[in-house]
Amino acid sequence: MPYTANPTPDGSRPIAVITGASSGIGAATARQLAAAGFEVVLGARRFDRVEALARELGGRAIALDVTDRASVEAFAAANPRVNVLVNNAGGAQGLEPLAEAVDEHWRTMWEANVFGLMLVTRAFLPALEASGAGHIINVGSIASQESYAGGSGYTSAKHGVTAITETLRLELLGKPIRVTQVDPGMVETEFSLVRFGGDEARAQQVYRGVEPLTGDDCADIIAWVATRPPHVNIDHVRVTPVQQATATVVHRG
Repeated sequence: MPYTANPTPDGSRPIAVITGASSGIGAATARQLAAAGFEVVLGARRFDRVEALARELGGRAIALDVTDRASVEAFAAANPRVNVLVNNAGGAQGLEPLAEAVDEHWRTMWEANVFGLMLVTRAFLPALEASGAGHIINVGSIASQESYAGGSGYTSAKHGVTAITETLRLELLGKPIRVTQVDPGMVETEFSLVRFGGDEARAQQVYRGVEPLTGDDCADIIAWVATRPPHVNIDHVRVTPVQQATATVVHRG
């Protein structure tokens, strides 16, 4: 569905910065925001992918590792003007119970989903405020609101996203910055393939008998949120396939 970006106070084309834009929800969001009239700036570690996408959309691509402070600061310095920040970078690793937790899995998830979110948001706050109508959109997960066996590393990190979102909304009250969190349920992207270390058979089992969300489904919601009037803040959106009731209760046909 087409949406239209809000005009900026100075009449310039609004800029949307998207992290983790090399695939899945991030790449789909880049396409939909570009279609809505935003100039898109795409950041990801897989630079070849975002470079190709930016070329397609008439945007810009910059290599970005959200867990590296120097990388984040260079990314922000290259983008002194921004209207919308979509914090999409993150991901899961493993599904072990806590008794078998893998240190590196936890460290990777917390650095990408929590520490990286802090680094990127902190770096862009001055520019978002200076825009006169900034917007931070954090992509969480159904795991931001629920816990499940085997998911303590990922759910604790995504609960951290919720804590950051809610805290930001309090800290930024009175400033011209909206704060939104979008929490998808089952989305068929590279998420499960990464989570299970490239095991395609195991990743496909996650979606067996279900018509999951697509990256475009989630991007449509993000584009809708980003194009509401500047005085309207959509606090929180949770979206799931019709066959999913909770993180673990799913009807498989």
